Amino acid sequence: MLKAEKSLQYFSIFAIIILSLLVVDLLNERAEDAEIHYVIVDNRIILENNETIEEIDHSEAAKVATFNIQVFGDTKMGKEEVVTELVEIFQRYDMVAVQEIKDIDQEVPYQFLDSLNEYLLNQRENSTDNNNTTEVEKWMMVLSNRTGIQDDDINSQEQYAFYYRSTVFRALDNGVLYNDSTNDSFQREPLIAHFMLLNLQGEDTGTELTFINIHTKPTLAVEEMTALGEVVSWSQANRGDNVVLLGDFNGDCSYASYNELVQLPISTENFTWLIPDNADTTVGDSRCAYDRIVSTGDLDGRLTGQWGVDEEISSSDVSDHRPVWFLISRL
Repeated sequence: MLKAEKSLQYFSIFAIIILSLLVVDLLNERAEDAEIHYVIVDNRIILENNETIEEIDHSEAAKVATFNIQVFGDTKMGKEEVVTELVEIFQRYDMVAVQEIKDIDQEVPYQFLDSLNEYLLNQRENSTDNNNTTEVEKWMMVLSNRTGIQDDDINSQEQYAFYYRSTVFRALDNGVLYNDSTNDSFQREPLIAHFMLLNLQGEDTGTELTFINIHTKPTLAVEEMTALGEVVSWSQANRGDNVVLLGDFNGDCSYASYNELVQLPISTENFTWLIPDNADTTVGDSRCAYDRIVSTGDLDGRLTGQWGVDEEISSSDVSDHRPVWFLISRL
């Protein structure tokens, strides 16, 4: 009898372990690929099959993207077909936060800015609209210094940039790299830049936005995303309440689990995650939501909840990431 009771105990323990593993697997299970609409639930945007949000006309909104242009240096800038595609991609947006600019001479960011404005100039020259009363639109740039200031980060230096349309945003500062000298929390210190959103007439809306551009170290993604809470606190104390974090978070797959993400300081009810955990922001066979956009609150009521992943990239010659974007109402 005693032997039978012990056997029953062992069986019960084994069954509990198996059931626990099944529950964990179900909790971490991701939604299947499907034709979907996007909705806001609590502070994280998730994917649903039968629900929609009220959509705003894109012409009434600023379309803001983040794009890791993989190893954006002399070699890529020297490929005419790649630069042409990049310029065409940028025309779909009003601001693009760029990561992984790797040009030790720091010339590529300016060369690409020239390419963007040459495209606009050609458009104007070929346009039949001779209305010269409106402001001439041009692309402008806020560019960081080379990141990786600490001695142990020098081998991973790169630059961040914000490219933006002058008729949609007005820069309120030249941007600053977060001072990471005390804690050395980041391999590449985030770029913090402050902007005024302009209305459809090109006038100040009164909504000031602070954008934080980040490219985390993959193997320390969770630790660096945790440290972003401190960057947000600094930005709100020194720039204002409306903050948008965007960039290559490496926030998925082997670098960050769902359970780790929901425990981040930037995953509280004070933040809205605009790119869902089951999005695919990569080019190729992997399916990972590495690139993210996170806002504090509703940005003066201008956060529409509309977002997307740009699928129109020809190949990994352009980048191994896709741009991800969201809309901010200009009305």
